[in-house]
Amino acid sequence: MDSSQFTSEPSSSGTVERDSTVSDVPGLPSPASGADRAPLMFDVIIAGCGPAGAMLAAELRLHDVRVLVLEKETEPVSFVRIVGLHMRSLELMAMRGLLDRIRAHGRQRPAGGFFAAIDKPAPRNLDSAHAYLLGIPQPVIVRLLEEHATQLGAQVRRGCAVVDFEQDDEGVTVELASEGAAGRRGEQVRSRYLVGCDGGRSTVRKLLGVGFPGEPSRTETLMGEMEVGVPQEEIAAKVTEIQETDKRFSLRPFGKGTYGVVVPAAGVSDRAEPPVLEDFAQQLRAIAGTDFGVHSPRWLSRFGDATRLAERYRVGRVLLAGDAAHIHPPTGGQGLNLGVQDAFNLGWKLAAQIRGWAPETLLDTYQAERRPVAEDVLDNTRAQMELHSTEPGPQAVRRLLTELMDFDEVNRYLIEKITAIGIRYDFGEGPDLLGRRLRDIDVKQGHLYGLLHRGRGLLLDRTERLTAGGWSDRVDYLADPTAALDVPGLLLRPDGHVAWIGDDQRDLDGHLSRWFGDPAS
Repeated sequence: MDSSQFTSEPSSSGTVERDSTVSDVPGLPSPASGADRAPLMFDVIIAGCGPAGAMLAAELRLHDVRVLVLEKETEPVSFVRIVGLHMRSLELMAMRGLLDRIRAHGRQRPAGGFFAAIDKPAPRNLDSAHAYLLGIPQPVIVRLLEEHATQLGAQVRRGCAVVDFEQDDEGVTVELASEGAAGRRGEQVRSRYLVGCDGGRSTVRKLLGVGFPGEPSRTETLMGEMEVGVPQEEIAAKVTEIQETDKRFSLRPFGKGTYGVVVPAAGVSDRAEPPVLEDFAQQLRAIAGTDFGVHSPRWLSRFGDATRLAERYRVGRVLLAGDAAHIHPPTGGQGLNLGVQDAFNLGWKLAAQIRGWAPETLLDTYQAERRPVAEDVLDNTRAQMELHSTEPGPQAVRRLLTELMDFDEVNRYLIEKITAIGIRYDFGEGPDLLGRRLRDIDVKQGHLYGLLHRGRGLLLDRTERLTAGGWSDRVDYLADPTAALDVPGLLLRPDGHVAWIGDDQRDLDGHLSRWFGDPAS
């Protein structure tokens, strides 16, 4: 690829980087000579400005990383699809001071009924200060996260599709789609790293040659928003009757005669072709015996139950996050949450690599930690889809699980799994809290999450004898003997997971080095 210079340089202080070369990574092209390379105008280019891409851009900007986000769509999506933010995602928003802003645009509903839509209330005393679901229009959450990123200094360019890239031992040259005649090369931009947050059909993943094994769709579901021509009482009675055996069928009122309609499709088709209103009407008649007089659709879409997981999340200087790394059915509402949590895990690690203080293996822990989480989500959505089947066997299992969820331990386990508050990363042997996220506890300065807005680590010391020492440029310190903890001290990573527990300074220093590199001289 020829490398032309990008026309506008973002304002940011210079960065330093301590990277190993990527020239020995299998499958990568030979590095171009230094004379043929364009200047590194950005530290990170992100393909895709959905929730994962926007969240990642903001996390990087907290550490003064120069970020360019490329979004192929010229305008945000116009249809209003409601998505749900689960407990862990709400906690992450609180950690960055975003929750109040986001919550003002959403609607809270009680936690519970997530797993396979089995209607059970959440158990009492869930380990979160945000034990609810926040329903919010998807365009709104994307807009709020994008605004957050741009306010921090990220650049977002719409109408820019990535069509090719080439990486070498210093960076990645990204080619954009041309706007002129066919065959004409598009603009090229260059950065230290490229992250594909460009969805399930990710161009970045395909160009990278990363396998995406799994199962294709066996069933499809139509979903849309439209007006109806019959009374609400008639609709409610029919929906109640059908949902006794088919949990994929629903009509939910959105006000003024408008309903959100979800109905099983007649078969699996090319998802590149959106459904039309008559597809909905036919399936409503086939399942409910009436089409409810549906008309005037606002938006129509379809989704399948394809389940796939990228074989690798990183090849050299190119990484994958969000739907580019994993796809699964939407049952349980985990997809958007999983992508945002990927970005939260990756952001501070990639920033550390670019800023020059990352331990040698830190960036590799992104895949080591997040890919098993995605595997678990894929498995639980597979299980949930089986429980949605109308066949006698799955229905019998569903009835049995419904009974088992009356046991608090079973119900709690499933809701913690769906909402991601039960995740424990493998940090080695230690107390059960090690590797888990810490809830928003009370501290003398207010709330713990209020201390994490800058995206730095935090040493919480109840003994008042510990110190962050040479890591104080990366790790904040709070001495608080009154903190609502039953341990003497702990070290939090920027993503809120507990990296160390104890009261021994020498042991602490070893863990500070493990996660935050060498101390400043």
